[in-house]
Amino acid sequence: MPTSGKLRYYATTPTDSRWATGLAPHSEFLRTGKIARPAPPSLPAKRRYLAPEEVAERTGRILAAAGQTTYRRINSFHEEIRFPKMIFYRVLEEIPHLGYCHVTTSSTSFDARERVKWSFYIANFASDISETYPFFEHIRSSTGRMYFAVAFEKAPGDTFRIDRSIRKNGLLFRTGDPQEAMKNVLMLGAPNAAVRAEVKKL
Repeated sequence: MPTSGKLRYYATTPTDSRWATGLAPHSEFLRTGKIARPAPPSLPAKRRYLAPEEVAERTGRILAAAGQTTYRRINSFHEEIRFPKMIFYRVLEEIPHLGYCHVTTSSTSFDARERVKWSFYIANFASDISETYPFFEHIRSSTGRMYFAVAFEKAPGDTFRIDRSIRKNGLLFRTGDPQEAMKNVLMLGAPNAAVRAEVKKL
């Protein structure tokens, strides 16, 4: 998605319900005793342009709501699978109608490896995931949501960085299918083979 040039956002003007009715004129008269008047000539819609900060706030509310719903779903599947609630969002610079939401974080052991820490995210766009900076490449906002989990490790100080020991881009999974995403997260959180078997039935 090209990001050159500044995008402009505006709020749509709602239709005035006083001039819209789904009833025939005689039915409206019998119902209210009023004679329906014809709609006035259409006036040019007034556009209220939105500041990027307002767009970012609206985007954030939608992302956070999606994160809350997703968290409830994954945490209600099995009593032995419990994830911490860590919901926060980020919007993309210069395109604040696009962003991603952090839902939860946990750790998983793969074979004889040490436990791998990971975080699960929802984005309101699809993209390729880069092995270097920037993380998102070839952003596509017309193809729905993207669900993904990324491994991370402690960095010097109190910061974290992508753990590239499993894959160079740190991805544990990426999908556009919410059901598949839920299954993948539950598999990462399943404590034993018996619970993993139940998850596989999804």
